[in-house]
Amino acid sequence: MKKVIKLSMIAMVATLVVGCASTSDIENLQSQIDGLKTSVASASSDAQSAHTAADDAAAKAAAAEAAANRAAQFAQDTNSKLDNLFKKSMLK
Repeated sequence: MKKVIKLSMIAMVATLVVGCASTSDIENLQSQIDGLKTSVASASSDAQSAHTAADDAAAKAAAAEAAANRAAQFAQDTNSKLDNLFKKSMLK
């Protein structure tokens, strides 16, 4: 995207330096600039959507990690209880 903008700016400068610009040349450049503005706005919108999706994914990952940590803690507690029951049964 940046490459397209740079190339269009170089083309615009080259056109102005090479000779006098006619009204149709200026209109053509303006339409190209407008097209680039639209492309930049679209890219910005896409980037914002991607950022939002990444934030959502990070939140879901954090929730999944918390759930996994709770499950691991429950498993550890259960193992501890089972070990205590086994030790009590061995003492009898």
